[in-house]
Amino acid sequence: MGRITKDMLQEVLANGGQWAVKEGYGKKEDYEKTEDSGNLKGDPHAVSERAFKRGMPQLGSLGAGNHFLEVQEIQEIFDPKIAKIFGVDEKGNVTIMIHCGSRGLGHQVASDYVKEMEGKYGFENLPDRELINAPINSDLGQKYLGAMNAAANYAFANKQMITHWVRESINKVLGNADLNVVYDICHNIAKMEKHTVGSLDDPDAKGEIKKLCVHRKGATRSFGPGREELPDCYKTSGQPVLIPGSMGTASYVLVGTKKAEQVSFASTAHGAGRVMSRHEALRQFHGEKVKKDLLEKNIMVKSASMRGIAEESPGVYKDIDEVVRVSNALGIGNLVVKVKPLGVIKG
Repeated sequence: MGRITKDMLQEVLANGGQWAVKEGYGKKEDYEKTEDSGNLKGDPHAVSERAFKRGMPQLGSLGAGNHFLEVQEIQEIFDPKIAKIFGVDEKGNVTIMIHCGSRGLGHQVASDYVKEMEGKYGFENLPDRELINAPINSDLGQKYLGAMNAAANYAFANKQMITHWVRESINKVLGNADLNVVYDICHNIAKMEKHTVGSLDDPDAKGEIKKLCVHRKGATRSFGPGREELPDCYKTSGQPVLIPGSMGTASYVLVGTKKAEQVSFASTAHGAGRVMSRHEALRQFHGEKVKKDLLEKNIMVKSASMRGIAEESPGVYKDIDEVVRVSNALGIGNLVVKVKPLGVIKG
């Protein structure tokens, strides 16, 4: 889509994925299978003018870095019952995984509030400057929460538009294909949630239910069965947990568990995670060679630049098989389906 107006962006920041569906980008069932129904309580007025300017031309775009759109094939099914509930229960079927976010708008929101927090609270007594924060119930803490939620709404709308265009593209080539959203899930956000908190002195203490601000930076929510936040279709199973690998390795669908709620505030990993900086990746890998190696594995990759391919080479990421093995062994996210990449688009 073309550049949107500030008034339109105000609506996006307030209504998220539901705005996108209202504007014709997809269907109601899409945002019903999204965290918080694709609409957090955001405050567009807490978002700076500079963030607005960065966000207006980027809505509906994939983004660079580790963002991607991947065409995949279902390779292995570990839990047929849960796989059927999720709609990914047939080996050989094709799935599409989209990883995008709030683009420059979200980055600017973070930058703006880091600066404000540094000015108000300072970081002299922190072990790391990047741990800067504001008390959640302070004016600044609440203002940032509203701005962060608004940025998340931008991300929900952004992904929803891309989902719609994927459907259009596939239908244009294959005819009336049936594409349904499994789940749209966050991995860089703070959420107000209720959790049972026990005593550190007494592991067997029953604990009490408290409302907490749970930060998931590089983590994915992993609610088990029965959580009121889940859509009706997943209340008996637990929520889908999407764990991407790299563009040369498998990705996985897991299911949230009650164990995760007990031991990790309902969180598990969000993906393979980097083991190498982008600078080191450029020193060790070359885009053309990575692209050729992937093609030999029958994986096609398209990117805006060869530099981007080098920075995202499979060699810069952890072993995704080991990441999900640990999650499954700990019971904080159980294996459901393994998918392998067929084609990858990098922003």
